[in-house]
Amino acid sequence: MNLAELTFSQAARLIARRSISSAELVGACLARIEARDASVRAWTNLDPERAMEQARACDAATERGPLHGVPLGVKDIFDTMDFPTEMGTPIYAGRRTRNDAASVALARSAGAVILGKTVTAELAGLSPGLTTNPLDVRRTPGGSSSGSAAAVADFMVPLAFGTQTGGSVLRPASFCGVIGYKPSFGAINRAGLKFAAESLDTIGLIARSLEDIVLVRGVLIGASAPVSPRRAAPRFALCRTHVWPRASRESMDAVENAAAALARAGASVKELNTPAEFAQLGKARAIVNDYERARSLAWEWTHHRQSLSENLAGTVRSGLAASFEEYRAALRVCAHWRGWLSEAAAQWDALITPCVVGEAPEGISSTGDPCFQELWTALYVPTLSLPLARGSHSMPIGVQFVGASNDDEGLLSVGMWVLEVLGAPMTGPRG
Repeated sequence: MNLAELTFSQAARLIARRSISSAELVGACLARIEARDASVRAWTNLDPERAMEQARACDAATERGPLHGVPLGVKDIFDTMDFPTEMGTPIYAGRRTRNDAASVALARSAGAVILGKTVTAELAGLSPGLTTNPLDVRRTPGGSSSGSAAAVADFMVPLAFGTQTGGSVLRPASFCGVIGYKPSFGAINRAGLKFAAESLDTIGLIARSLEDIVLVRGVLIGASAPVSPRRAAPRFALCRTHVWPRASRESMDAVENAAAALARAGASVKELNTPAEFAQLGKARAIVNDYERARSLAWEWTHHRQSLSENLAGTVRSGLAASFEEYRAALRVCAHWRGWLSEAAAQWDALITPCVVGEAPEGISSTGDPCFQELWTALYVPTLSLPLARGSHSMPIGVQFVGASNDDEGLLSVGMWVLEVLGAPMTGPRG
């Protein structure tokens, strides 16, 4: 196997046993980037010499942390002391900080090599950069964590940090055929992160292995107990929601086929029907998103309005037009449905629900429709996208699994069981 194709956990074990060196692994990832990134364009800031310097320092170190010597990518809205943080906008071209974001610092302290910064959509919004889908460069990789998903899917790096305000971790993970994990809201410290909408933004992880997500998550939150696959078959609730008609037939089939296969494997699968009023949640989330983005971008709007895309400018105008009373009412709607879901969660171990409308759309001018991810983001619950199906163009279609709030361990354990039952997830190209 090419070393660049190792998962994060596999690489960590081999480096711990000194079967491979960090320099060998980082060199293999850099070679993959050199071969492929001219067409994929996943990276916005990369310093091969600095990466190899970090790797050689890891190899020489006597103290070794759980992430020792393994490279990861960082979405370009996280502060990093050794790379610019430009946030997908000319407003911040060349911007440097003296510090790392908290999550980056924790990973670095545990021995990880920060390989570089991955492309983000403009200020973590919906206006994409130049990244393409490595499975088909004519298609979008999703967004806003576009570079993170593309880099992981194309074997340029085994794991990357992303963020999700609506669907910016799970959608690109689905489109690129890898695993996306959005934790419970607030689980991973957000210091050093450029906020989009402060009461929605969540740091997430994109990887090719669920074991990798468990490992890195444990470092970021300080968890000591391991997460293992469930022994007993889980209880699933199939939840279509009011946006089900927006799914393609292929996405519907992906969800229903997964539910049927899990039932055949011994799981309990029952329908969870959301009340008609649940449709209020999408509108409420949009109000919260726009209101908070408008205020988080107050400086950019005042001093660099002409540098914002029309898409983002429209969001700011919408947020400024919303009254505080409307915003507060929207927060109450979101809180109400969090309470409803918390009560319903006693009846299941995880929800099964669509992740995406369908395969990654053609073209890179749009990151795709976030309607199937944003509901659960607003509800603060942990979610996983597992690449369990492919569509008519052989592109991946993820299935979304949703856990109860602050029971991320339970969701990850269910996810491991699902992958054991249904087989290993699909991964990106090897060309």
